Amino acid sequence: MSTPAVVDTPAETRRSKLVIEGLQASVAGQEILRGLDLEVSSGEVHAVMGPNGSGKSTLAHILLGRPGYTVTGGRVTLDGVDLLALPTWERAQAGLFLAMQHPIEVPGVRLADVLAESMLASGRAEVADPDAAVALAAGEAGRVGLNPALLERPLNVDLSGGEAKRNETVQLGVLRPRIAVLDEIDSGLDVDALRAVSARVEAATTEFGLGVVAITHFARLLTVLHADRVHVLLRGRIVTSGGPELAEQLEETGYASWSESAA
Repeated sequence: MSTPAVVDTPAETRRSKLVIEGLQASVAGQEILRGLDLEVSSGEVHAVMGPNGSGKSTLAHILLGRPGYTVTGGRVTLDGVDLLALPTWERAQAGLFLAMQHPIEVPGVRLADVLAESMLASGRAEVADPDAAVALAAGEAGRVGLNPALLERPLNVDLSGGEAKRNETVQLGVLRPRIAVLDEIDSGLDVDALRAVSARVEAATTEFGLGVVAITHFARLLTVLHADRVHVLLRGRIVTSGGPELAEQLEETGYASWSESAA
């Protein structure tokens, strides 16, 4: 479930930076991340690409503090705040947001109530009631092509995969975080939905200075969500970085040419 963001302020006064330095992490005793470095600033879109098992989703889970993952080295800060020292809800209040690869269902809890409580926790008391949350969410739903009637359902219950991803994007638009981690936001979206979701995320980079970490397997996402930087993640490390042309190169050659440097 997506979690609260910090109090909204104009984009021009909100310059943020997520800094990941030498991040090492393991799961069930198996080392997954082996010294990952990444910096993302306000208004930037960074794509992280890599094959299955390279550590992409592990990175997302570590950033938001999912149980079961052990950080064994390195540090992660957002505007100087040590995120790794905080519980998940405080990381969210610091300005971090995760759009999950597989959004979870929460029976009995409406999206409007989740958003209202999130806004109250983040200090946005002027919209911290379900009716105000519904009005904001309905406007965001229109921007991503989500039927507003679905906002009254329990969170993600009986939604299709594409509807759930649009729903995550609605939450992002309402909560206005500083940094959003999109874990395969393109998974389960058809062409029209992908275009709508990508357009909303990209607009957020200028509307409220959102910085984006877009985790994906495929370059098709980057034809509609335009990345400032593309990073190749192999065996727990970023082995090369470049501009949007790097994604096109990956489509043609795959990851073989960087495999040796990741060993």
